[in-house]
Amino acid sequence: MGRKIAFIGAGSVVFTRNLVRDVLSYPALADSTLALMDIDEENLAMAEAVVKRIIELGNYPAKVVATTNRAEALEGADGVVCTIQVGGMKALLADVGIPDKYGVSMCVGDTRGPSGIFRFLRTVPVMLDICRDIERYCPDAIFLNYTNPMAMLCRAMQSETKVRVTGLCHSVQGTAEMLAKWIGAPMDEVTYLCAGINHQAWYLEFKWNGKDAYPLIREAVEKPEIYNEEQVRNEMFLHLGYYVTESSGHNSEYNAWFRKREDLMEKYCTHGTGWNPGLPVMSRLKISPNTGDDWWKERRRTEFNKWLEGPVDLTRGSEYAASIFNAVFGDNTMFEFNGNVRNFGLIDNLPEGCCVEVPVLASKRGLDPIHVGPLPEQLAILNDINARCEELAVEAALTGDPKKVYYAAYYDPLTSAVLSLAEIKSMVNEMFEASREWLPQFKHFKV
Repeated sequence: MGRKIAFIGAGSVVFTRNLVRDVLSYPALADSTLALMDIDEENLAMAEAVVKRIIELGNYPAKVVATTNRAEALEGADGVVCTIQVGGMKALLADVGIPDKYGVSMCVGDTRGPSGIFRFLRTVPVMLDICRDIERYCPDAIFLNYTNPMAMLCRAMQSETKVRVTGLCHSVQGTAEMLAKWIGAPMDEVTYLCAGINHQAWYLEFKWNGKDAYPLIREAVEKPEIYNEEQVRNEMFLHLGYYVTESSGHNSEYNAWFRKREDLMEKYCTHGTGWNPGLPVMSRLKISPNTGDDWWKERRRTEFNKWLEGPVDLTRGSEYAASIFNAVFGDNTMFEFNGNVRNFGLIDNLPEGCCVEVPVLASKRGLDPIHVGPLPEQLAILNDINARCEELAVEAALTGDPKKVYYAAYYDPLTSAVLSLAEIKSMVNEMFEASREWLPQFKHFKV
């Protein structure tokens, strides 16, 4: 009997396309029922067309169901994938625009800092509702979350529900592939141990054919063309001694070193991050709260039509989801990946119970995280302050206590490097007002 895999937020067409392609590449999952769910009917229709084309081109015995009813999608599912966004462009522009007005320039703003905190506060009620539906309609399912901010959402879901959930990010395997390319190593000859927190995990070991490859990485980073590919991460590596996962643009937001002055922004965050600083792309395209969602829809339509007309590669990609599902309820081939789980005896010098990103073993037993031990102290310090800010934000969301939102922002590394306490308080006041309609868990905002 074929398995059922539900995609919540299936209107994220590119993610859905790639994950479905990967799932169907496993013989044990090729006859799965793929239940696509989204609240946007146009996006859902595009996702359905994409999945049907993959099934047709691969001649798979799979079935596809498209629905706006979450319960229908989840009923009897063996696996669930989530890729949702709450609030649309209006909320996103407030997340990034209000801090930018105060001088806290965010690059992406989806993970931590004031932008990530408010994205989390908006999203967590919906994610907990999804988990409650999973508990009701498919309590034994494996739930794989791709929605950001990853750490805070996983921490809340794992503490408040019984769902078997972990969070996935492609930065671990993506960065490993980048480092292997830099030193000329085939990926099948590379092994690594990576641990920390989401978007800020560290390669504690990186080996080529069993031999430490860090000396080769150091040689590579000394080359200007390679240094300039990832200026922020390469600076962190040269000073801290270990390579960090997420891209330079993201990482520049998570510490106090690169985005607090215009000269530093110009030097590190403009030419070698892969992302533009602040809001220049949105400004250049004249995206506003009134036009932004329409712009995204038109862009999605264009990409969809282009994909339908072009060649389709059915080769499995490097995302973890399909391999996890295959290990747990496919052919049971064990699979090790980096997942987001609560820190109960996993990383010794990070807060107990916070969300960490560590190696996890997927098998027919389920998901078993692996003990790492202590991080090098210079790495633990940076992870610790970010993890503690995330803990405060999670406690705020679960208790409705707005004070803890302010505390989380007060101690955020970048925010505290730029603003005074009074300025941070004023900024958070504005952000609460901008997201008022999405924050039912708070009876009042200002403190």
